[in-house]
Amino acid sequence: MNKALNYLALARKGGLAELGEEPVGAAARAGKAHLILVAADASDHTWRRAKSYAAGTDQQCIRLEATKEEMGFVVGRSSLAIAAVTDPRMALALVQALGREEKYRQELEVLTAKAAKAKQRQAEAKAHQRNLRAGKKK
Repeated sequence: MNKALNYLALARKGGLAELGEEPVGAAARAGKAHLILVAADASDHTWRRAKSYAAGTDQQCIRLEATKEEMGFVVGRSSLAIAAVTDPRMALALVQALGREEKYRQELEVLTAKAAKAKQRQAEAKAHQRNLRAGKKK
């Protein structure tokens, strides 16, 4: 669990996470919340709201074994009930760090496909930039 929480901390530091109910809701409505995380001791209302954010989309929602205080600690807050990871590769790494492939099989499949697409888009953008630079040299 600590390794997964470290990925949440990295996501926050890298600007790849939204913390708290309103920012998570906004990211989910925009389709940018690849993974929504809910603390183990968060209220049932928070869990239902998180699931409603992800309903009908390919955004994944997981209830962690970490408490609100543990989640809050890694991101520099006193407590955190809900967070969203907005980068598919970071979301995939976080779910893999949970180490429970059987439990999170569906989430892993969706995030693996999203991460592969993101990697392909990044490679295409790099190739495009190289082509642009090569065209200027002629």
